[in-house]
Amino acid sequence: MRADRPTSRRPAAILFDMDGTLIDTEGLWLEGEIALMARLGSDWTEADQAHSLGGPLERVAAYMIERSGTDRSLDEVMEMLLAAMVQKFRTAPLAWRPGAQSLLLSAREQGIPTALVSASWNRLIDAVSDKIRADLGRVAFDVVVAGDDVTMSKPHPEPYQTAARLLGVEPADCMALEDSPTGVASAVAAGCRVVAIPHIADIEVDGAMVVDGLDDWTVDGLWSALHA
Repeated sequence: MRADRPTSRRPAAILFDMDGTLIDTEGLWLEGEIALMARLGSDWTEADQAHSLGGPLERVAAYMIERSGTDRSLDEVMEMLLAAMVQKFRTAPLAWRPGAQSLLLSAREQGIPTALVSASWNRLIDAVSDKIRADLGRVAFDVVVAGDDVTMSKPHPEPYQTAARLLGVEPADCMALEDSPTGVASAVAAGCRVVAIPHIADIEVDGAMVVDGLDDWTVDGLWSALHA
């Protein structure tokens, strides 16, 4: 871990990935991807899901086109996937990843700025934002950076750099939480202190602290561990 900056008592901000980190949507993604690939005349496996984990949407759609051999355009496949997933997000119950809700709530109670940094597009985030706010009992995020808010999505550092800039803090003073190799690479490249919580794909990215889950972790505990 970096040792070039003094350890502060707490992070200047906490930056949360959404799918698979904050809320458990990977089962919904798998269902939607399987159904779409069937429409494209092909199949989709858990290995394909792991390969596509963390997006961005453009990369997933391009991979679907390659796998299926369809003559549909990238924009067509992206729209088909978006429409299917928005419907699933709106109708399915909200399922938090273990420990994520309590950590987010703790950050809000402590007055630590928070951001949602997702490769999902705004339409998908909008489909679950009211549910997140209702479960939390308050506004969840000071800033939202979606995949269609940036020129370069994950694994490029732009999403996390953008979130830090909008919050008025330095990336090195932020704690980022991610579940995918793509997302971890983005946060590390941006200069954040990164907590990786893998559950579908292994994460082998230098510069991140890997934990089995967020249960039993506090904000202070994670921040101290990142500086150890």
